[in-house]
Amino acid sequence: MPLINVAGETLFYAEYNGDITRRHNLVLVHGAGGSHIHWPAELRRLPGANVYALDLPAHGRSGGYARATLQEYADTVHFFVLVLGLSRAAVLGHSMGGAIVQLLALRRPPWLEKVVIAGSAARLRVQPDILEFLNPQSGQDGFEKALDLICQRIYGPQASPQMRLRGRQLLRAVSPAVLYADYLACAHFDCSELVGNITLPTLVICGSDDRMIAPEESCGLSQRIPHAQLVTIQGAGHMMMVEKPSEVAEAVARFLGVA
Repeated sequence: MPLINVAGETLFYAEYNGDITRRHNLVLVHGAGGSHIHWPAELRRLPGANVYALDLPAHGRSGGYARATLQEYADTVHFFVLVLGLSRAAVLGHSMGGAIVQLLALRRPPWLEKVVIAGSAARLRVQPDILEFLNPQSGQDGFEKALDLICQRIYGPQASPQMRLRGRQLLRAVSPAVLYADYLACAHFDCSELVGNITLPTLVICGSDDRMIAPEESCGLSQRIPHAQLVTIQGAGHMMMVEKPSEVAEAVARFLGVA
């Protein structure tokens, strides 16, 4: 699994080459406190596409530092694609990653051809208690309480206890400072007045039982973006790609034209 130097930082990404013609490239952008591990095999190895699952700076196996704004993460994704040498690519982002994808779509760099926004909204409303507990002044006890709140909200009712436990373990492995920076950056994200300017082909995916980003917010996002498609994954929560990986992968494959 490769490492790449992007603007002086060593970043990790998982790569799958499923399209020898190199026509279908897909970049995966994870959410707050996430990494490439949060993407199931059904998406990381999507048939008919070359998939690049990036660990954002200071996340997963990547070096570098956590960013203060999502615009800065959008810069990183843009330069990542340029360093890879991809002339055309679609980008799929989840939650915070979905906000990053919106920012990229508004810029419309020449390489960007389609966007998929999963479990996200034009404005990210972060629960105040989560920010309070993630604040370094709250210490380790506060961090554990924040994880409790996050894990209560990101899974749908059908998620197994094992899935919930695994999710908590992955979050506990994240630096508290990085997780706090991510949620703080999300709290300042608001593209409500801008998303109507997105003209790229767009797919919005939401879970019917998402308690982090209400399905109504995802629906509203799809209505504001001209000609955007909306797919609701029934029975899934905020982590729809983990809870219902086959359904999400099928929707993405259809949208990209690799089904």
